[in-house]
Amino acid sequence: MRGGRDLSPVLLVGAGTGEATCGILYLASYLRRGGVEAFVRLYDGDETDAEVVRSFESLVTRVRPKLVGISLKWFHHVDRALLIARTLREIDPGIRIVVGGNSASYWWRELSTQDCIDHIVLGDGEKPLLAICQGDPTPPNCVSRNAEGKPRRLPLAYVQGATNTEDIYYSHFNELFLSQMDRNSFSGWVAPGKGCGENCLYCGGARGNQKAAFGRAKPFLRSEESVRRDHQEIAGRTWQMRYDFAGSTAEFLGSTWAGVDLSRHCCTYFLWGVPKLELVEALARTFQRIYMVLDIGCFSERQRLEQMGKGLLKPCAKDQELLEVIEASRRHPNLEIEISGIGGLPFASEATLAEELRLVERIINLDCVIGYQRLEAQPGALVTEHPARFDMVSEARTFTEFLDYFERREPGDVSVPMIRFKNAALEAAVQRTSDRVDALAWKHRDARKRLDINGRTRLLNTAPSKQQFTLGDWLGAHRAPAKVSQEPVTVMRSVDGITLSCAPSVSPRKFSDPTLAQGQDGAILLAALATFERPTTVSSAVTQLGTKARLDPHSAREVIDHLVDGRFLQPA
Repeated sequence: MRGGRDLSPVLLVGAGTGEATCGILYLASYLRRGGVEAFVRLYDGDETDAEVVRSFESLVTRVRPKLVGISLKWFHHVDRALLIARTLREIDPGIRIVVGGNSASYWWRELSTQDCIDHIVLGDGEKPLLAICQGDPTPPNCVSRNAEGKPRRLPLAYVQGATNTEDIYYSHFNELFLSQMDRNSFSGWVAPGKGCGENCLYCGGARGNQKAAFGRAKPFLRSEESVRRDHQEIAGRTWQMRYDFAGSTAEFLGSTWAGVDLSRHCCTYFLWGVPKLELVEALARTFQRIYMVLDIGCFSERQRLEQMGKGLLKPCAKDQELLEVIEASRRHPNLEIEISGIGGLPFASEATLAEELRLVERIINLDCVIGYQRLEAQPGALVTEHPARFDMVSEARTFTEFLDYFERREPGDVSVPMIRFKNAALEAAVQRTSDRVDALAWKHRDARKRLDINGRTRLLNTAPSKQQFTLGDWLGAHRAPAKVSQEPVTVMRSVDGITLSCAPSVSPRKFSDPTLAQGQDGAILLAALATFERPTTVSSAVTQLGTKARLDPHSAREVIDHLVDGRFLQPA
């Protein structure tokens, strides 16, 4: 077994595209404090297998990692996790490859047969991963290969709880990231607590699986001090805070916000039910804008109550309780609400489908956004494992079935295996209702976003952030060739967090990157934004863009509409 310093530096990546889970940032912070030189690749935009290969060839060349950790939290990333592991094995067979996360913990037996994986971390990963880096021959919570190459599972000796999380917090954010784009991709996730004490029939992360994979049957709040350290570390580096936990109270969060000014930050909070009004009021006082997502299980109260009565669904509000929270929240002009639920749950009927539509229409009339999806198959969920109990069928249940499904998807396809009713007439009725709810929800979303502008409309550039970088700093030395690394990049952020990175001096013929607006396109966008530095009418801006950027009126108007849609421009 190699020594501890031999397994530094370390590279941590996510298995999916887009922003990786915040878990790799907690892990990298912990490793840094333990003396390991840890880096994260937070954002992944690769779509094809060839792009994955090119990205990791450049990452390995830059970091020279002795160990790469792959976060397999979400089950629909299993095929990509294996692709990354196989790619790394081919690039450098000496790199130690570790996978961890909820799905890795659930599928450890199947993953342990893969030659491209050296260790699987089960459950909480901080101490196990540090132990691997330090050369511990028996790292806790791990499935590792013995001298004969056979997997060996060690006990869950490290289980985080309320009394042992003081040393889990964000730190070293100036050293973790490989590019400014990675750092700016961070959406501000903070974990107030961990775990789940409910056994919702559709969820692969319910109490039973939490106990098996993490050794934890009950959720817990992290120590106030560690969550406060999170806020202190990231407040100056992100435009919003994002939370996802049921047990946080106004008192707890207020303590963790102490000494941190969040009055210009936005907040997105995913709640597993309806909050107490004290929490709503604390959020409204603390943040500039709040987007609160309330999960009510499903939109039929009758169906909701039946599942709760059978112990198959977490405690959810009755319709009247939900409406009262919505009404009370309307007192706060800086707060928006989305109501989220799942369609096609067991015990559906013509009566419950009619209830769904009525509640959806009522919520939309209150100008709340609807979040809605059909029941999907999640590994380990009760309805996935035993669909026949509910007169249903699942499109995938085993590791092989899930892997085959995701490997067959085309690039850009984000579909997942679904669970449907055996009864063809009921399935058709559920799908009709689902289509109707989707249509209502998206019509309402589009109407909320729509801004009718004409030539007399006065618009203003409201982008709250404008930063200048070199291309090498923005994309990272592993992505930007030396010949263009010193070219300037202007990065703008809209009020909704959409990022626009413009490199007007970099011709696409010389170097091309899909995340950049390059050459003339980048110059036109910057010219349009500059035109609205002061309140300006659309017609005046069209004229100015004709002179400055040589745009015809139709093209100038298209650019303005594009910036309005992204909320870079808003009515003055």
